[in-house]
Amino acid sequence: MHIPDSALYYQRKGYELFSDRLARPHLKSFILTHMGNIYAETGKNDSALKFYHASILNSRLLNDKLNMAMAQNKVANLYESIHQYDSAFYYAQKALSNARSMPSKLFVLHASDLLARLYKESRNPDSAFYYLNVATAMRDSLYGPEKFRQLQLLMLEEQQKQETIRRQQEDFRNKIKYTALLSGLGIFLLLAFILYRNNKQKQKANVLLQHQKEKVESTLTELKSTQSQLIQSEKMASLGELTAGIAHEIQNPLNFVNNFSEVNTELIEEMEQEIDNGNTAEVKGIANDVKENNLKIIHHGKRADAIVKGMLQHSRVSTGQKEPTDINALADEYLRLAYHGLRAKDQSFNATLKTDYDANLSSVGGNINIIPQDIGRVLLNLYNNAFYTVTEKKKQQGEGYEPTVSVSTKKLNGKIEIHVKDNGNGIPQKALDKIFQPFFTTKPTGQGTGLGLSLSYDIIKSHGGEIKVETKEGEGSEFIIILNS
Repeated sequence: MHIPDSALYYQRKGYELFSDRLARPHLKSFILTHMGNIYAETGKNDSALKFYHASILNSRLLNDKLNMAMAQNKVANLYESIHQYDSAFYYAQKALSNARSMPSKLFVLHASDLLARLYKESRNPDSAFYYLNVATAMRDSLYGPEKFRQLQLLMLEEQQKQETIRRQQEDFRNKIKYTALLSGLGIFLLLAFILYRNNKQKQKANVLLQHQKEKVESTLTELKSTQSQLIQSEKMASLGELTAGIAHEIQNPLNFVNNFSEVNTELIEEMEQEIDNGNTAEVKGIANDVKENNLKIIHHGKRADAIVKGMLQHSRVSTGQKEPTDINALADEYLRLAYHGLRAKDQSFNATLKTDYDANLSSVGGNINIIPQDIGRVLLNLYNNAFYTVTEKKKQQGEGYEPTVSVSTKKLNGKIEIHVKDNGNGIPQKALDKIFQPFFTTKPTGQGTGLGLSLSYDIIKSHGGEIKVETKEGEGSEFIIILNS
């Protein structure tokens, strides 16, 4: 209720009640952490740190790594909020280590999320991406597809129960009819009694069916919530690939900026020494060097800014509004982002890229009205699938096999086609009819949600186009996107 004074009063009462009880020593650390939370909420950081450190000390004495991880995570968040990143790094690493030793998936998730943010702030994309993957794995473990499968099983059981009740009712009605035919007019009163009894049982059955209906509706609501979480996970995976690609693109100009900045620092130190020595000519020479280096810093800084603006143009949140888009540029941009994203994640990854963009598209209608962010997400998914299958085939065949992904565009019969082709293992015939179904995937468990192609199919359909696949098992696959020009 955001009434910190009252919260602190009762927390202190709790501390007085439990702090000296040997039967529940771990509760002391828990209470100390929450007292720190209250002070942190009111902006009294020094008091908050005092209680957090007291909680950590008590937990260390008890070897209570769970409460220690919780308190260390709170300390790391507090240091992050006041921009003391070295201390934040230290305590976040400690929290992650203790959480892993328990193990505690929830605290591993909190600590790895914080480390991903900290490494992002410190411009260390590789480490940020690593801890983002750790957090994603924990989130999938806590809220992933297994829950969805359990809900499906529950729905199936409920349907079977309803079918059993329906059959029982039907058998019972048939029995009544048969008895009525044999009894005739002579047992009219008995028939009336049976009909009355049947009516009562129907009422009971209706009540039971109503309860089951409410239970199934509740299950469906939870199922939709789980589905939304899986779709968000798929979008975050795409965002991760884009982020890795952008980081790779801007690394080069940032290296120039850092290098020239370090050189300028050394030159300024030399200039100070020459000034002290009264060597004016040397000072002027060093000043000219500093000036030239500064111009290079400005040049590469603007270059990095242009790269970021250009690529974020594609990765920004979709407005849902269609706009004229150069399809060749869009296809090439996302191909480069997908490739660099995988290279940033796995330095051993390598593949030959072949492109054949129809140069006439720009002059005869290459700019088509689409939602570029949505079509970009489709392309990114197809590229990532292609790179995945050629990488798997490379692992199987080793030397002598050259992973190749080809992208081409062309205009045919008034429509624009985008072809994404690979020389991987192809798609098994038995799976071909299911690849666009939600939650169907040929990847091993934990490596795919089965939503990528389903979302791609829906996006292309919403643009009035179509997506199809041609494949030969063992030789590769080709996905074809057809859009109205």
